Amino acid sequence: MTYTRAIGIACNKVIMLIVRGLALSRIHPNVLTFIGLLINGVAAWLLASGRFFTAGLVIISAGLFDMVDGRVARETKQVTLFGGFFDSVVDRYSDLVLLMGLLVYYASINRFFYVVLTAVVMTASVMVSYTRARSECIIPKCKVGFMERPERMVLLIIGALFNRMAPVLWVIAVLGNITVIHRMLYTWQETARLEAAQLRAVTSEVERRG
Repeated sequence: MTYTRAIGIACNKVIMLIVRGLALSRIHPNVLTFIGLLINGVAAWLLASGRFFTAGLVIISAGLFDMVDGRVARETKQVTLFGGFFDSVVDRYSDLVLLMGLLVYYASINRFFYVVLTAVVMTASVMVSYTRARSECIIPKCKVGFMERPERMVLLIIGALFNRMAPVLWVIAVLGNITVIHRMLYTWQETARLEAAQLRAVTSEVERRG
């Protein structure tokens, strides 16, 4: 067994212990989701204050709630359609509140360029989620592209802990928008394929009747 595998198993056991403890406490999964948002709000305040390392630690703790809320819902048989919707909406707020903290920080130190860069990252973060949601209204799945929420959160944590937020923002801005373009192209290809299949079916039906 490799070290990484052993660490993964150990971490999963710890998470499952936390999940079972929360399940026994009868706390509602949606409450856990909302607590995660509140913790990210604290992290945003720390980012706005320039206390990046502490903010990184707080983001990690918020991520723990993000990992366990769904598992608690399954453990307590409280999985609902609204729960999935609520989790997605709160995740968007969590993403944006952290970036708002960075906006405030860069504005406070008069770094106009990084204010704009952070705004580009905010746009990319929203559009990555939106393009998938909108695409899956017309095709079955659109889980393509690299820069999804887990990757963005890991990068923000790295940027905060190691005081390398500027390069992290560049990476998210570039790869985030590439992910959006990738999803647009993928949706275009899939819709074209579906429309071609529908046209062939209609043509075949007309020929059969004719």
